Amino acid sequence: MLRLKIALALTFVYMIAEALGGWLTNSLALLADAGHMLTDVAALTLTLFAIWFASRPATSKKTYGYYRLEILAAFVNGIALVMLSVWIIYEAFQRLSSPPEIKAFELILIATGGLIVNIIAAYLLHSDHKHDLNMRGAFLHVMGDLLGSVAAIIAGALILSLGWLWADAVCSVLISLIIIFGAWRLILESVNVLLEGTPSHINLGVVEEKILETAGVGGVHDLHIWTISSGIEALSAHITHDDSVVHAELLAAVRQKLHDNFGIDHLTIQMETLDLEAEAVYVCETGTKCFEPAVKNKNAILS
Repeated sequence: MLRLKIALALTFVYMIAEALGGWLTNSLALLADAGHMLTDVAALTLTLFAIWFASRPATSKKTYGYYRLEILAAFVNGIALVMLSVWIIYEAFQRLSSPPEIKAFELILIATGGLIVNIIAAYLLHSDHKHDLNMRGAFLHVMGDLLGSVAAIIAGALILSLGWLWADAVCSVLISLIIIFGAWRLILESVNVLLEGTPSHINLGVVEEKILETAGVGGVHDLHIWTISSGIEALSAHITHDDSVVHAELLAAVRQKLHDNFGIDHLTIQMETLDLEAEAVYVCETGTKCFEPAVKNKNAILS
């Protein structure tokens, strides 16, 4: 949280500087970078809010708590990145036909300052972005800014040395396309979580095979795996077995295999005899025990 707040403060201060610099130098690349920084400020603020709100405890109406708010924040960040990039591309093509005069030296100086700020912000956010979609959205915003600063520096250098005024618009388009690529992946991953799709790093067929390898398991059906929030996967399944199986032992073996191979600890497993004469549901949470019900009547539920 502290690193996120520092990155937000740095981004906000330099956003103002780049906006003023872009207006003074008449550089679209610099204005585009300032625009990215504006979305960064919004994205980092949204990320902070989502983390704070997601920490609220679960309620009777929100039994999973507010974990999904982080995914919604990542989705919104991705949409904002795409929309801003499309606008920059449009503005760039408008300028290509008649490139305006640009103060290249001032452009390079201001863009270099932006690059330094973005490198610091990217370093602060780097450690958490791989396993958290919300943080990845914020990180992508900062990386977009970093690339924008590089593009502005390159454009300034080309204008200063060769007089290529069109380089400002072309560099803006190239960086916008790179940002759209990363943002689109973020959107797809967020939508997959919101639709409760199988996590991209987990193969449903392999999970089924691992469960079937467990001694005593006769079959698996109604197998579902989904993501509650970044790094928190859940699984539900029906497992059939013969009458000789001790429920507690089989459940412990399945749970351990799922934890060791896939890191899944939030489980809802329904045990069924092969003739479906008895069944019981077990719910396992990280750090809790899975208890066997005292009476094994059909449809007996433990939660």
